[in-house]
Amino acid sequence: MVNIEDHYIQTNGVHLHVLQAGPIEGPLLILLHGFPEFSYAWRDYIPYLASAGFRVWVPDQRGYNLSDKPKGIASYTLDALAKDVLGLIDAAKHKQAFLVGHDWGGSVAWHIATKYPERIIKMIVLNVPHLGVLKKNLLSNAAQLRKSNYLFLLQVPWIPEIYIKFKQYMLLKKKFRISSRPGTFTDDDLETYYRSWIQPKAFHSMLNWYRAAMQRPIRYRKTPHLTQPTLVIWGKKDKFLCSEMAQQSIDLCSEGHLIFFEEATHWIIHEEVSAIQKLIVSFFKESSIS
Repeated sequence: MVNIEDHYIQTNGVHLHVLQAGPIEGPLLILLHGFPEFSYAWRDYIPYLASAGFRVWVPDQRGYNLSDKPKGIASYTLDALAKDVLGLIDAAKHKQAFLVGHDWGGSVAWHIATKYPERIIKMIVLNVPHLGVLKKNLLSNAAQLRKSNYLFLLQVPWIPEIYIKFKQYMLLKKKFRISSRPGTFTDDDLETYYRSWIQPKAFHSMLNWYRAAMQRPIRYRKTPHLTQPTLVIWGKKDKFLCSEMAQQSIDLCSEGHLIFFEEATHWIIHEEVSAIQKLIVSFFKESSIS
């Protein structure tokens, strides 16, 4: 049995709710969730990784669930989100960490790897490209532009929040179901996520991640060159992101690896739990992927 602790950690001007497990002296491994999930997304991974000897920290990122929800779009830039994670590494009294990110959590991981490479030992990203690659494809890839049309709809102030709340969040629940393999999300899972969405100010803050990305974008002065060992894992049946962006992201890495799951979707962390658990331990603990 692995004991999972609840903590509130002060970092970068906010308090984040963080689940922690594993040996205190173990190497630090931080798991970053995406939209519209929270730390619950990694529930099947925490005991496994803690038992493998890692000190596992899993935050509700700012704006989500039980973590602070600062006002304003400017509070949700990738710079701010990355500094939250750096503060967690500092709070754990480590200089570096292993990092795993899915969806928006992967975007945060890519940004840390680009701006603060010295803070990451190795990194795994699941089903999200580097931001520079995504921007390029939004300008040149008609298929990705069609898949990303919701990004522009979410820029409208308050109307998306009002509409989705009026529909009692059924649109989000339906989106989970139709974009994943059958049976991936149970009724209990969706109810758990629903309870996080209705936390005060939560849904508005969650959407501010998208608004900050479009209205206060990160601009890299030159094409990123990432030096830390990086593994990209990608479900090829992703309905939101074109799979060719996976290789384009790996091309930015001097030591990059790419693994496709042909039958997995954007929600690969729920559909291929056992395989990804093993990949995380293998990639972080060994020199090769088994």
